[in-house]
Amino acid sequence: MGGHASRDDEATSARGGDAPVGDVHSGAGTGVPTMFDVARRAGVSHQTVSRVLNDLSGVAASTKVRVEQAIAELNYTPSPAARAMANRRSGVIGLIQAGRPDYGPSNAALGFNEAAREAGYTVSQASMRSLDADVLRQAVHRLVLQRVEAIVLISGEREGVAVLGGIDAGVPLVVVASEPAPALHRVSMDQYEGARLATGHLIGLGHREIRHLAGPAESMDAAERRRGWADVMREHGLATPEPIEGDWLAASGYAAGLRLAGDREATAVFSANDQMSIGLLHAYREAGVRVPDDVSVIGFDDVPEAAHFAPPLTTVRQDFDALGRDVVATLLEVLRGGADAVDRTARVPELVVRASTAPRARR
Repeated sequence: MGGHASRDDEATSARGGDAPVGDVHSGAGTGVPTMFDVARRAGVSHQTVSRVLNDLSGVAASTKVRVEQAIAELNYTPSPAARAMANRRSGVIGLIQAGRPDYGPSNAALGFNEAAREAGYTVSQASMRSLDADVLRQAVHRLVLQRVEAIVLISGEREGVAVLGGIDAGVPLVVVASEPAPALHRVSMDQYEGARLATGHLIGLGHREIRHLAGPAESMDAAERRRGWADVMREHGLATPEPIEGDWLAASGYAAGLRLAGDREATAVFSANDQMSIGLLHAYREAGVRVPDDVSVIGFDDVPEAAHFAPPLTTVRQDFDALGRDVVATLLEVLRGGADAVDRTARVPELVVRASTAPRARR
């Protein structure tokens, strides 16, 4: 007895029909998942996978969920050539935020969203509290399924840049990264020059024993700020003691401050961000160390509360709103055919002098 094929084309064998949009090779031996691997995992035909990839009708919601789950599990991405065959402008840009929702990344994302909206784009956003390579890959693939025109990653960790650089998503990829990002479009603030401004300010006040409270080792921004501090110190013939490493949070600044309070040689501290400065000031206050009379303290970022610390914090201001808008400007260049769009990495932070720094006291 003959029967009718289901509307989802659930059979796993291919019997003609729609030409697939995606890889049509078996991929055997290459380790690269293909459309047929996705079809086998989901228990459907490759035509059904093609319909899901191209957002065509005739696929039940439950089947679509199964196919999308298989795509995510296999980290499958249609080849760029195949995607180009079915390319259609979606008016959507993907944004991935990986890491804690700290002041800087959160405000850069806000600037990005506003600029994208002004340019006529909708933003589809994915967030993860900590960077996980597999979760990041899955986020990219899910955004590709949404037919985004480009994907942006805001994450301070270099692993995220490495993971994104290894994905052939078939759409432009842009990262906010203060270190080089081969094969990706890059936008950043000049963290190195900002650190030079901070350290130079302290040296200009007569300080010679300047300690550095650094950010976490995996952070690109932390590495650039540490490098800027060390280079300026060496240029002035000054020693560069091993920095104390924090984790960007006030509690780690407090722990570092308890150690630094016993360092009677130090007359100044450059903290890699304002949040750690809060803890540092707290520890100094408890230990009876006066800021800036005994030790000058300078931070980085200029969070809104910095002007109201006790004492008000000298810091390095970053324009995070402008950073987010720079990302959109770069994307627009690329999407308009400027494949060799110039990376925007020349924006320099601004030194903001307040009461937490003063000339070195004579001892």
